[in-house]
Amino acid sequence: MVYFFSEDIEPPKIGKGKIRNWIKEVIESYDKKAGEICIIFCSDSYLLEMNQKYLNHNYFTDIITFNYNDDNILSGDIFISIDTVKKNAKSFNVNFLQEIHRVIIHGILHLVGFDDANDKQKMQMRKKENEALSKLNNG
Repeated sequence: MVYFFSEDIEPPKIGKGKIRNWIKEVIESYDKKAGEICIIFCSDSYLLEMNQKYLNHNYFTDIITFNYNDDNILSGDIFISIDTVKKNAKSFNVNFLQEIHRVIIHGILHLVGFDDANDKQKMQMRKKENEALSKLNNG
């Protein structure tokens, strides 16, 4: 089951039911099952604090994914900075919903097992994001 929470910000209006179904469809396309996935929307300052506290990183980011998978059952906490998503949407010349969808599925793809530590992985991640986004947009 996918749960949505917000910390220190107003939660975005994203159509949670549709997003839940889409996430489930993407996860199942990789022959995995959705366990308990929490998507937590927050501010830049909140996510920076998480980044410093748990990952020893001292920089802003749009997303942090904590993986609690058990074999093929995907579970985790996905923290998303709404502040950074808004900034990135402007930078990439897309609307907020397009960018939040990309960031959400990016976190899900991390739970599936994809990484983006190097250029080759980043290219593969972007390809997988686009494939997943096409399911949402055509669904």
